[in-house]
Amino acid sequence: MVMKKILILVEGQTEEQFTKDILVPVLLAKEIILVPVIIETKEVKSGPNFKGGINSYKKIKKDLLKLLGDTHAVAVTSMIDFYGLPSDFPLYSQTGDCYSKVIAAEEAFLKDICNDRFIPYLQLHEFEGILFTSPEDISRTMDTSGKTTPQLAEIRNRYHSPEEIDEGPSTHPSKRIEKLFPNYNKPFHGSLIASRIGIKQILDNCPHFHQWIEKLEKC
Repeated sequence: MVMKKILILVEGQTEEQFTKDILVPVLLAKEIILVPVIIETKEVKSGPNFKGGINSYKKIKKDLLKLLGDTHAVAVTSMIDFYGLPSDFPLYSQTGDCYSKVIAAEEAFLKDICNDRFIPYLQLHEFEGILFTSPEDISRTMDTSGKTTPQLAEIRNRYHSPEEIDEGPSTHPSKRIEKLFPNYNKPFHGSLIASRIGIKQILDNCPHFHQWIEKLEKC
């Protein structure tokens, strides 16, 4: 059996942990090894480079082109938040609903990278969006009493999909969670909540995320 390798450029430790805990097992079942690589945000002369967070598209592109230089990888993909994209990100259409906008952004991204092995993916609107797939699991992970479930469920029920939860400065998904749980730790709690939700439920509730996973499985 020959395993195929896909490299995934991720925004930070949260996405790296999610990839290792949730996505790697899913794709292993399809004979694909998914390898996460965190974006390098600052190079230093001595010691390891700084990783995580995005302050410019130039950094993203540089790291992607480096990964695409690995000819052993059948594909290179990304997991970057649509919310808060750097100002120098390739221009895309701002019309339509959030799905139209994110698809237009991914198309502009692909056009700029200009490589057939690149599969662009931007997370609507940020990683925490998919956690709203299950308000119950967020609540019971952060507070075993589960008393906050109704408040989280009220947020979730306003939208057809948790991916649609808006990206305002005080209303994006992680801000909503942090407002209820100031001790929310993105890399630790994010992956733990996602593990409790389970990949099937996430795929069933997050169509844009689901389409991306299907593309990876077909590599």
